[in-house]
Amino acid sequence: MPSDFAVFLGQMMRRPTEVVAIAPSSNAVARRMTEGLDRIQGPIVEIGPGTGSFTKAILERGVAPERLTLMEMNPVFCETLRQKFPGVTVLNRPAQEIEQIGLTGIGAVISGVPVLARPQIQREVVGRALRVMAAKGEFVQITYSPGAPISDQMQAELGVSVEKRATVWANLPPARVFVFRRIQH
Repeated sequence: MPSDFAVFLGQMMRRPTEVVAIAPSSNAVARRMTEGLDRIQGPIVEIGPGTGSFTKAILERGVAPERLTLMEMNPVFCETLRQKFPGVTVLNRPAQEIEQIGLTGIGAVISGVPVLARPQIQREVVGRALRVMAAKGEFVQITYSPGAPISDQMQAELGVSVEKRATVWANLPPARVFVFRRIQH
């Protein structure tokens, strides 16, 4: 089996509009993205898993493979993920279809999907995910921007609060991890 980087690089060159990162996420970012998942109840969904750096970290947190669903648009990445992570559900579907996969009460969504400065994607991805998440569920997002990848105005529209979990310098490029939660009334 080719290395994750070789698969990633090949797909980045063949599908540049789909693969927007410049390298797979580091183990350091994966650890921060998956913090606390051992305490989460219900299904966990990873959107845009690529070659599986976050997937590996999710499973290392003790999440049972049958609780984890991956949504990935790239068919080559899907095949790689199926081979690497037996027992995990891998769907060759875009994140925008999260409401159609038959899961509710989702405890966490781990997102590698680029949402920065893309209000339509934010509504279609984050907004739809919130509709099938548990009331206290978490939407964890990686970004390469110094600030939250969802504007204050969009946070208000979606009814979420934001917490910056970490800045991870040990990544190419340095990454930030933000957690979005529904505002509880």
